[in-house]
Amino acid sequence: MMCPDRSHFLHPFTDEKALSQKDARVITRGKGIYIWDAKGRKLLDAMSGVACVNVGYGRQELIDAARTQLEELSFYSNFSGSSVVPAVNLADLLCEVTPPAINHFFFTNSGSEATDTVLRMVRRYWELAGQPQKKIIISCQNSIHGSTVFAAALGGTEEVRQRRDLPVTHTELIGQPYYFCYGNALAPELFGIRAALWLEQQILKSGPDKVAAFIGEPVQGGGGFIVPPASYWPEIQRICEKYDVLLVSDEVVCGFGRLGTWFGCGHFGFRPDLITFGKGVTSGYIPLGGVGVSDRVAESLIDRGGVFDHGFSCSGHPVACAVAIANIRLMQRDGLIRRVAEESGPFLRKRFLELKDHPLVGAIETCGMTAALVLVKNAQSGQLFDVDSKVGKLCRDICFDEGIVVQAAGSRMMIAPPLVISFAEIDEMIGLIKNGLDRTYHDLQKRNML
Repeated sequence: MMCPDRSHFLHPFTDEKALSQKDARVITRGKGIYIWDAKGRKLLDAMSGVACVNVGYGRQELIDAARTQLEELSFYSNFSGSSVVPAVNLADLLCEVTPPAINHFFFTNSGSEATDTVLRMVRRYWELAGQPQKKIIISCQNSIHGSTVFAAALGGTEEVRQRRDLPVTHTELIGQPYYFCYGNALAPELFGIRAALWLEQQILKSGPDKVAAFIGEPVQGGGGFIVPPASYWPEIQRICEKYDVLLVSDEVVCGFGRLGTWFGCGHFGFRPDLITFGKGVTSGYIPLGGVGVSDRVAESLIDRGGVFDHGFSCSGHPVACAVAIANIRLMQRDGLIRRVAEESGPFLRKRFLELKDHPLVGAIETCGMTAALVLVKNAQSGQLFDVDSKVGKLCRDICFDEGIVVQAAGSRMMIAPPLVISFAEIDEMIGLIKNGLDRTYHDLQKRNML
């Protein structure tokens, strides 16, 4: 018998005192796109855990890969000239699916650690280039690049960063490419270019000789699955090349098929110098993250860098790497990337857009196997709820009660279902979301919030 959840366990991103007033939702098993809680209740997981269980729950191929590797070699370090076979083989396999110039890989335990690794690599690269003053890394407001001290400093709003009082320097934020909020009367293409020019303005303000890199998510994940206009990333690429600024694509959410391409940079047509990854590399079965390094950066670090004094005890853990290999091979075998791009992604978009006529829905965005809608007070005028209304969390909790796992970012409701979801399951998912929206609408009416 399990002891009460609140007895000893501290949750991430949770108000523990508030949670102690109610029972936590304890998940006990999963199969396909569904999970079950300790009370035996079945839930459709429209968030793939935390946008990571790309191939669904209970895949025997991944379970067998972990068991086989545990029996052969459960752990050994890759420090001091040693290596393990799965780490070497995974690096080789990743060359098949990453952009052409990304041919070297450094493994971490998470996307957060991958962001910290990027900092170390970027700083070292510019030191070797004779420009140690290039230290500033620019990111977008409302982006999320991880939870370590440095990664947290790169994300969120300026107000959040100040409230955290993080001991990090040489980071700057620019506006996010969020057309619904900031597009005004501009056409999406023109807004995409204008949003990219915010990067150029910040580079000029900070000094081109001091800016080391720009990091961005192809689609802003935890911030609400915000999809930039198609013109945005090509202009970002142009600006980075003009001012000799390294371009980092945060692929922790977008990587491994989420957008219908192996990596989000492929969907939007830009060429990063570094990519961070995590989550979907193992479909969340075992923690693993990493950094894909372009030839430009890798050659400098290898040929002139000496010892790269950075790493983690479990960098390239053999069991995690073995599961990642099985996961990628499964995705290749089943054609999941093509299916998201040509079949399930377009079908999800078609069905999700049917929610646009709901009186709570002000805007809808989809990209591959991600989708989000904006909850508004008045769909005709687009009037937003107050920031402190907590309407997103209310809708999220109601959806849970309806039997579907969704996520909220402010007033944006988000889904990122497993890539293996079927057409029938997409139909079921849309029906459950519609029920959740209807209940939320009636609840808000009772509270006089509409």
